[in-house]
Order: sequence, then structure tokens, then C-alpha cells
Amino acid sequence: MLTAGIVSEFNPFHRGHAALISRTREEGATHIVAVMSGNFVQRGEPAILSKWARTRQALLNGVDLVLELPLPWALSGAETFAFGGVFLLDALGVDILSFGSECGRIDELQSAAKALNSSSFRDAIKNEIKNGATFAKARQNAMSQIDGEASRLLREPNNILAIEYLKAVDRLHSKVIPFTIQRIGAAHDAQDAVNDIASASKIRKCMHTGESFAAWMPENAAEIALREIKAGSAPVSIGTVERAILAKLRGMSREEFASLPDISEGLENRIYDASRQACSLDELYSLIKSKRYTHARIRRIVLSAFLELDSSLNKRVPPYLRVLGFNKRGTEILHSRKSSVKLPIVTNTSDILSLDNDGKSVLELESRATDLYSLCSSQAAPCGRDRTTGILSISS
Repeated sequence: MLTAGIVSEFNPFHRGHAALISRTREEGATHIVAVMSGNFVQRGEPAILSKWARTRQALLNGVDLVLELPLPWALSGAETFAFGGVFLLDALGVDILSFGSECGRIDELQSAAKALNSSSFRDAIKNEIKNGATFAKARQNAMSQIDGEASRLLREPNNILAIEYLKAVDRLHSKVIPFTIQRIGAAHDAQDAVNDIASASKIRKCMHTGESFAAWMPENAAEIALREIKAGSAPVSIGTVERAILAKLRGMSREEFASLPDISEGLENRIYDASRQACSLDELYSLIKSKRYTHARIRRIVLSAFLELDSSLNKRVPPYLRVLGFNKRGTEILHSRKSSVKLPIVTNTSDILSLDNDGKSVLELESRATDLYSLCSSQAAPCGRDRTTGILSISS
């Protein structure tokens, strides 16, 4: 058994994801695990399809076991997102960490990761941030001072995530072997398809506007998406709960804003003031945004407020391995790692009861978030779905 791990959002699952899984199999992986974001994603938005629909898409297209990346790490910037995913895969004991990158060359990515972990880089980025640069710009400027070649890698989003995966592997002293393939098809967030591969952003836009999107997804993944849309469970949009979010923010104090993840340099005051003026989310984001704060960071902070996250959560490590779905090979992974796994595996209620307080509190947070997620689609669902929906089992 040679087990590979992938950190993912599958928002939604498309042909580019299928290509990564196929290439990972070609490299010799007999079993594949995906650590997947749940119902909310790194963009600071609800996922376009529920985590159960996306789990089914993954299992029908080459993934054997799907684990959930808990909300505090799923709703974080690249460094914390990557660390959370790699931490879970390392805890399970996978052999290979597989990911896409624009670069496609593991040696160059490892060189960049090493530079990012250096003390000279840390000093340089502190100076850049002090001078008012956004984190992304500060990181690239600081890297150009240390390694000009590596700094060019930081212009591409999948390279950035790849480097963060490698940093996490190093930080954990993990024995996992990293493997990358060159990302093919449309660029991240591009609105044009390339070689029949469209970005997830393009597919989400088509879902929201009612345009055809099936050609850019594996046939069975498209069928799942279309079924969810017909049932009124998709496409999911934050706009559906816009006023609920604004109401939540209007009731918060400066101190409560200060306790949110990713708040620094008095940003809580800017958000507090904006929340009392804005009459829409777009206006809110516009009032908060500056050269220092990106839209993605602002969206994550606003969503964190709505979902009641605080900054202490993602400074820890994920406390459990929660199974969302598996096939026969997935059960083989779980059975083979039973004696060596470094975290409790959550598959049923009795597993939840045996968790420590940290684990129980994160699961409760996840459950509340799912209750709010269900209000983001045209067909709302009652509370409790996170506890009542069973693990998806697919024969293959």
C-alpha cells in the first residue's frame, strides 16, 4: 500500500482535480486521501456545493477517503490552511503529499520554502509590512531580497500554496514525500477555459448565472451538481444571508472584533466603523479594504465574525480526523493506520464523546456553521444536519 494525500477544497470538483488524482496514481499511489474544506472555504465564502455533495464527487473520481479540514483552518490564509491540511495527513501517516503548482518542479519549490523559513526572510518581511505593504506584497518583496528566482514563484497562487505545504512538512519534521505536477488548464480565477479545463471560479460563476458548466467537470461530478441545483440546495451564496451577517456585525463591540482571527494593527476599529455604515456586504468590504488588507482577508474576517470564530482556534492544531466518506480502499487506509494514527478518528457519536474539550468545541463550532450554511441556499434545512448526516460509503 502506497498512500497519497491531497489538501483540497474541490469547490467544485473539476477536470483539473481529476488530472492531479490520475497523475498521483501514475506515480504509484494505490490509495488516495483528500483532506477537504467543509462548508466554508478559504475565499471567505460558503462552498458552492455542500461538503457531502463534494465528498461524493471526489469519491466517484479517484479519491478513496475524504477527511474534513476543520473550519478554523479551512477559513484561514494560505499558511494556516496548508499547515492544517498537512498536519492531518501526517497524523494519518500518508506516504506522499501530492499537489499542483504552476512551477511543477519540486526542487525549486523546496528552495523557496527553505528561503521563506530563514531568519533573514523574517527580518525582511517585518520591514516590508512596517512600511505598509500587504502581506502578499511584503512576502514577495522580502523574498526578492533573499532569492530573486524564488520570488517569481510567489506571483502564482498554486505555487504559494505548494510552498506553504513544504514549509509545513519541514515544520512537522514529517517523513511524507512531496510530489507536484504542473497545473494544467485555466489559471486560478481565470474566466476562460484552456484545453477543456476551466477554473473553479469560472464554474462557480456559471452555476450562479445559470450557464452551462458540465463540460468542465467529470460527467458524474456534473450530474451531482445538477441534482443539487434542481433540489434547491445549490448554488450556495453568501448573498442569501447578507442581512443576517450585517445584523451580527452591528451588534458586535470593538473588543469582539479584536478577538477575531487575522486582526492586527487596529483593523478592528476599521471594521467596527464600517459595520455601522454599510448596507450591503459589497459596501462593507469596500469600506474596510485598503492597500494593506486584501478582499480575501476581509471576507474571511467578516465570515469568522458571523460564524463566531476567535483567534485562539487556528493557533492550535486540528484535534481530530473526521471522516466524511470512503470507499473500500478508504476503509483499508483506516484499518491499516489504526494502531499508528496520531489523532482520534471521528466516525460516529461515541467517537465524539471520547474527544477532549478542544475536539468537542471545534466539532460544535462546525455543527453551528453547518446550520448557518443551510440558510445560504434557496432550500433551507433545519438545524442538526452535521450530526445526523452519516458517512458517505461508496462501493468501488
